[in-house]
This record gives sequence, structure tokens and C-alpha cells, in this order.
Amino acid sequence: MESYFSKLWNVKLGDFGRGLVVAVVAVPLQIVYESVTSVPMVLSFNWKAMGGAALAGGVGYIVKNLMTGVNGKLLSNKEPEKKEGV
Repeated sequence: MESYFSKLWNVKLGDFGRGLVVAVVAVPLQIVYESVTSVPMVLSFNWKAMGGAALAGGVGYIVKNLMTGVNGKLLSNKEPEKKEGV
């Protein structure tokens, strides 16, 4: 059975696709945040901020996967310990 996670210090091609999804989801969140925090509350589109949020979200996801091992543990490829009787 293949692991959902990449090996530590590696990323799979699918990680880039999921990073793109995170980047696309980050943009509406940025729009909502800027609109809610503005006075008066106005729907605003700051393209530079939205691009920055998308880039930060996507790259952050890739870096997180780069530092996560095969079992989803940060900075470790160590297998989880098997418990007796389970």
C-alpha cells in the first residue's frame, strides 16, 4: 500500500497540485479578510495582496510536505511503534 505522504525531504507531483488548491483557496480568504477589516466595510480586491496570499499559501504547503515524513510526522520518517494486542 502506497503512503499518502511523501518521504521526508521529498515531494510528490500530487503535492504541487494540492499546493495549487491551497493557493486558490487562500485568495477568497484574503478578499473576505480585507473586506471585513476595512472601514467602512467594502468588498475590496487588492490584487497584490491576493497574489501574495496565494503564493504564501501554496509555497507554505509545499514546504510543510517537504518537512513531513511518510507517516505524517514532522521531520521524521520513523515508523510508529506497534502496540501489542491492538
